[in-house]
Amino acid sequence: MAKRSKRHVPTLEELSKPSRWRLQHGGFSEPVRDADPDTGTPVQHRRAVDSIAAMLGNGTITPEMHEAGAMFRTQFRAAALDGMRTTQLLRIPAASGDTMTERQVSARQRVLSALDALGGLHSPGGSAVWHVLGLECSIREWGSQQGWQGRPIAPAQAQGMFTAALAVLAMHYGLVPRPRMAA
Repeated sequence: MAKRSKRHVPTLEELSKPSRWRLQHGGFSEPVRDADPDTGTPVQHRRAVDSIAAMLGNGTITPEMHEAGAMFRTQFRAAALDGMRTTQLLRIPAASGDTMTERQVSARQRVLSALDALGGLHSPGGSAVWHVLGLECSIREWGSQQGWQGRPIAPAQAQGMFTAALAVLAMHYGLVPRPRMAA
């Protein structure tokens, strides 16, 4: 008599949790139950954990460094430097198109000033801040793919460069007092 093999039933992934693919790119906070504003049905929101929040939680950076990173990220988004564009829902035929607002211009000047304090965009700190805080890459991704001057950087060195850049940003934004020079 021939044995029958058991039929393999694929296991379904639980849809109420982030997928295994998404979890490999970083952790999530605990789900927060809320009501959908349009329909009123209950939903769960999960927030992806960002690099500087994880570093603050680990004790790698100080609260001032975290605040400086958040300030740079906010200015970067206000400056519209991320390359993500949206379509206008209302098109005005006589409009000239890509005009920048005063808010975007002043935000770009603040971003440029912060990058100058780090040594420019092509310095290690400037590159790290631009990619990790501005474009929201992970530190590991920046180090392995972008690096500095096109060379890959080991994750430990990449984290050290990013931490040093956050310290300089905290001083630039006035969150940390400048050390006095000995006379």
